[in-house]
Amino acid sequence: MIICAGEALVDLVPDARPGGGPMNTAIAAARLGTPTAFLGRVSTDPFGDLIWRHLADSGVDLTIAQRGDEPTCLAIVEGDPPVFTFQGDGTADTMLEPPDLSALGPGPHILHGGTLGLFRRPAATVLADVATTHDGLVSLDPNVRPQIIGSAGRPDWMTWFQRWLTNTGVLRASDADLDWIFPGRTPEQIATTLFDGGVRALIVTTSEGAIVHTPAGSASAPAQRIDVVDTVGAGDSFCGGVLVCLHDAGVRTNTALDDVLLDDWVGILDFAGRVAAVTVQRIGADPPSRTDLTR
Repeated sequence: MIICAGEALVDLVPDARPGGGPMNTAIAAARLGTPTAFLGRVSTDPFGDLIWRHLADSGVDLTIAQRGDEPTCLAIVEGDPPVFTFQGDGTADTMLEPPDLSALGPGPHILHGGTLGLFRRPAATVLADVATTHDGLVSLDPNVRPQIIGSAGRPDWMTWFQRWLTNTGVLRASDADLDWIFPGRTPEQIATTLFDGGVRALIVTTSEGAIVHTPAGSASAPAQRIDVVDTVGAGDSFCGGVLVCLHDAGVRTNTALDDVLLDDWVGILDFAGRVAAVTVQRIGADPPSRTDLTR
């Protein structure tokens, strides 16, 4: 099973739409037909009910998801590329309690996280503890939000990022993410550093496509040529596509990534790109089903 861990919130674009990086990835993976669970805390307010229905209707397993009476985090989304303004003090997503993953049955499961859940406490502590002790494949999409982190918060953010990296197998980042995290360094230089720390695949996405760096070499796939309507959720959907391919291929641990050939990665990147391409042709984070990909 794929476990997507982190925040669920509401994007105001301007209408209320369920969002949050890890939740969007859970929606994408579940709609593509792969068993997927969401690990996060959802409010019991009307926005939270909207999120809960969205997850359930998309086929996401809610066995380990939590509910609480704290308010829902709100993200006001403006412009393209999107600029996010958050109203998130004391919201439900930050109040996650330690989960019992055994309720999902025997693993190893794939764990995916990132975005706000990476650093917003106290949930960040719970999620980092889960990630660093997880015995299955760990995937991380930092999905950096500089306007939320702020320059003063960068050292704290880096501490949480480094905690996740100690047990991460796949790191997906946009070129803008890497420029913020590792200023002045090339993707190749970054990849070498990450490999020394145990990461086995660095996937970099740009407007031109995606490239994966592994200890065995690199592979790439071009971006789909389509008319873009809304980029919200594109990276999250891409991650969902990658995780579905790895899950379906039986890659369930970090070490199993060593058996993924570069030719296999080309197919994975292409599939994930097609998933993201459908999402960006829709308003809000609305990932496709398998059927949508064949139309």
